[in-house]
Amino acid sequence: MHNSPEALWRSNNLSGQELTGPWRLLLLGDGSPTRHLQLLTGAAVEVELAAMGPEPDGPMATAPPAEVQDLLAPLLRRQVWLHCGGRPLAWAESWWNQEQAALHLQNRHQPIWRSLTSERAELFREVDGYGLVTAPWLEEGFGQGGPFWSRHYRFFRQGQALTVIREVFSPALGQWLGPATAPKEHKRT
Repeated sequence: MHNSPEALWRSNNLSGQELTGPWRLLLLGDGSPTRHLQLLTGAAVEVELAAMGPEPDGPMATAPPAEVQDLLAPLLRRQVWLHCGGRPLAWAESWWNQEQAALHLQNRHQPIWRSLTSERAELFREVDGYGLVTAPWLEEGFGQGGPFWSRHYRFFRQGQALTVIREVFSPALGQWLGPATAPKEHKRT
């Protein structure tokens, strides 16, 4: 399992003023990113399971979003690459209560959104923050240098948080979205 990417800059202010309009919609909108990728590319989204296993108890070796602490332990972490037409366009990791994961992640190669809405159950997504991240393995996976735009959010059902998800997007999305304007200064977090 990869360590979470290093955050170079992040914000909980969801105005997204430093982003161009299309990137603002992708990063700060409450729609399904897998659906957006499919609509942008015209290709089905293929999920490549990179890793899935229990999150060790105690201090986490990675830097998860703060909202992960609100999930009931024991936790499970899942990491995937999202491909369209054989091209990696996003990487995602999610944290789950292990019991909830067993209920909702029965098909490990299916996008989470599809798993959670398969029975037309109501679901609420709340974007908590976005930023720029980096990791050598992301550069290798995307075939491009970073930093990379990311966001993290929670899914809720009946007022209870089900999971916390972090997504990292390839700069190759600029082919469909145009350039994403970087913040003027990158603050270390």
